[in-house]
Amino acid sequence: MSSPLTGVRVLDLTRVLSGPYASMILADLGADVVKVERPGRGDDTRSFGPPFAEGVSTYFLGVNRGKRSVVLDLKKSDGRATLTRLAAVADVVIENFRPGVMERLGLGFDTLAEANPRLVYCSISGFGRDEPGPGYDLVVQGESGIPTLTGDGAAPWKCGASVADLVAGLNAAQGILAALYARERTGRGDRVDVSMLDGQLSLLTYHASAWLNAGVEPRARGNAHPSIHPFRSYGTADGWVNLAVGNDALFVTLCELLDAPWHHEERFGTNAARVQNRHALDGLLGPRMASATTASWIERLRAVGIPCGAMKTVPEALEAAELVEHEHPDAGGTVRSLALPYAVGDAPRAARRRAPRLGEHSREVVADWLGAG
Repeated sequence: MSSPLTGVRVLDLTRVLSGPYASMILADLGADVVKVERPGRGDDTRSFGPPFAEGVSTYFLGVNRGKRSVVLDLKKSDGRATLTRLAAVADVVIENFRPGVMERLGLGFDTLAEANPRLVYCSISGFGRDEPGPGYDLVVQGESGIPTLTGDGAAPWKCGASVADLVAGLNAAQGILAALYARERTGRGDRVDVSMLDGQLSLLTYHASAWLNAGVEPRARGNAHPSIHPFRSYGTADGWVNLAVGNDALFVTLCELLDAPWHHEERFGTNAARVQNRHALDGLLGPRMASATTASWIERLRAVGIPCGAMKTVPEALEAAELVEHEHPDAGGTVRSLALPYAVGDAPRAARRRAPRLGEHSREVVADWLGAG
């Protein structure tokens, strides 16, 4: 079955997480992704760890399947010349160097697009291509304000997943796809500029609107929702259950399930009232939820149509994940990873290639793309 991006050539100069995540998405969609790495060490994440799978970084394995690895020294003229030749026949170039580095190397958008007007050129940076600072996930998360919304309010907490990097990768893949689609109409490529900070600010959505339009400063509420209640985690006899009572009708159903007439009280009769009196309601609801196990509550709540779920560990959550397997000669045999999180028709949800060894495909790519030995 042909994948959506079959025939699209991607020259990937990125490393660590944001760019490799974006290029892995493109590889999963069928693109021929060539990962350009520096001699000796390659992508920094090849040495990230522990954990390792038989000496291979699990971090690297997690975001680099589906790619072919080429080693080029961009500090040398012959390395830059080879890259320029590859870019001339590529559909996409994606890079996440500090702003200005590619231009100083003579490999910026204007230079490469002059030789290849159909080229889509994507740059990922921490704060935009006019800001020189490096983009590290922790720093960008802090600049976005999101950690002040996370935790119980005693101190700001970043998200446990590297969301600044990962959202930038998603935005890069989306921007590249949009530019490729536009190229079908115009015949010309374009520049895609992805800022990690812009990506994080975009996630503020209704929190931003609360401040911009009502002057209400969002604050941390733990696992509770600022505008809906009860919409939070509650302790059970053996763990936690997430309860999502999203409207008044569901609250009535909850009260009937619990045989509690709280919905008749003025302080709890509407969602707005429950938000204002959340602590009083939690004082009543919390002990009820603590009286039975998580599994028992989920069974009872779902039986009457109330959205709920367990607060799972990562190993528990992965039991329900769509996984793919690749054989890797250096990582102890079979390597498993998460599939593309959506399906396009009947196309595969992961690239057929495993994560590459450093420089494994240098000669192969030159032959395939440039017709040279």
